[in-house]
Amino acid sequence: MAIHIDPDKCNGCGLCIPACPFGLIEVVADKAQVGEGCTLCGAYQEACEYDAIIIEVEEKAAPSDRFRGVWVFAEQRDGQLKSAAYELLAKGRELANTLGTELCAVCFGHDVAGLEELIHYGADKVYLADDPVFADCQEDLYAGRLASLISEHEPEILLAPATSLGRSFIPRVAAILETGLTADCTALEIDEKSRLLLQTRPTFGGNIMATITCQTRRPQMATVRPHVFRKGVPDEKRRGEIIRVDFDREAVTSRTKLLHFVADLSERVKLEDADVIVAGGRGLGEAENFQLLAELADVLGAALASSRPPVDDGWIPYPHQIGQTGKTVCPKLYIACGISGAAQHLAGMQTSDVIVAINEDANAPIFEVATYGIVGDLFQVVPLLTGKLRDARL
Repeated sequence: MAIHIDPDKCNGCGLCIPACPFGLIEVVADKAQVGEGCTLCGAYQEACEYDAIIIEVEEKAAPSDRFRGVWVFAEQRDGQLKSAAYELLAKGRELANTLGTELCAVCFGHDVAGLEELIHYGADKVYLADDPVFADCQEDLYAGRLASLISEHEPEILLAPATSLGRSFIPRVAAILETGLTADCTALEIDEKSRLLLQTRPTFGGNIMATITCQTRRPQMATVRPHVFRKGVPDEKRRGEIIRVDFDREAVTSRTKLLHFVADLSERVKLEDADVIVAGGRGLGEAENFQLLAELADVLGAALASSRPPVDDGWIPYPHQIGQTGKTVCPKLYIACGISGAAQHLAGMQTSDVIVAINEDANAPIFEVATYGIVGDLFQVVPLLTGKLRDARL
């Protein structure tokens, strides 16, 4: 878009000056002039009574029809595929079927186990770059190789998990390819008429859901929060192709060197992998009371989690936070203690198989999503529950 003042129509009347919300217009030699920084909002164009202000809109070129296929980046760590890969394959298979195209998985690593599982979970092809340098998940090496692979095969859509790795290197891929990227999506659909990927994500703290499209560039790229989609059912009879792709290490200069990983020792059980999670909220009152939940979690072999307020207050470290600004989980059992159930927290756990809510406020929103609700004082209910479970184990 561009702004243009028609000198033959402009008479320097100045009506446009007060209409500009940024004060960027002035009259010089009886003609209006627009200063730098114009956002092309059109406010002063409407104020002009002489049609002297013209905003030129560039026509957008339609993307080429040669782009076909849905790709899923299958992340691995220490040679093991992460569960987010299977979740994305389930949604990717649905999108590919709607578009009438193939579904491909892309995996970078070294001696990665279970690649056939990617085919069982829906992939038609698996592009594998197997090299020792990929074992440590170096973002710059990943970004360069994935970008070149996309340029070679031209997929229509690329999906990747919104993990720490995905959030780090997928934006680099989008920048290299000069295409759009929607981060932290919670829903994906296809507009069948336009073949556009409708990418939905929360915004403004989770209070508004925005649906974003990438109309003129390909591939359409999105990162998806883990556990917002469920894994499909594997079909061991499915057949596909594993295609090994080369990587010329000598042709790539890495700006970083990975020294070592530092494990988060505060997480006895990883939230993302836990089958049972015990979570606490502001209703605990103070940091020391998380010990009540820790004892319950110990009996259940569960992970300990939190809503955002206790993290903000410094009661528990951030890696334990569940919700829109924390982690998304989908355990078999989620026990929420003293959590009111704000929309931001529900976004991170409401797909759990069974939700047990303990809260003394019978009108708390958490009960709207709970499978079982206990209205009562958590300081009485939790110790009783812990004792009963401990006795049952003896």
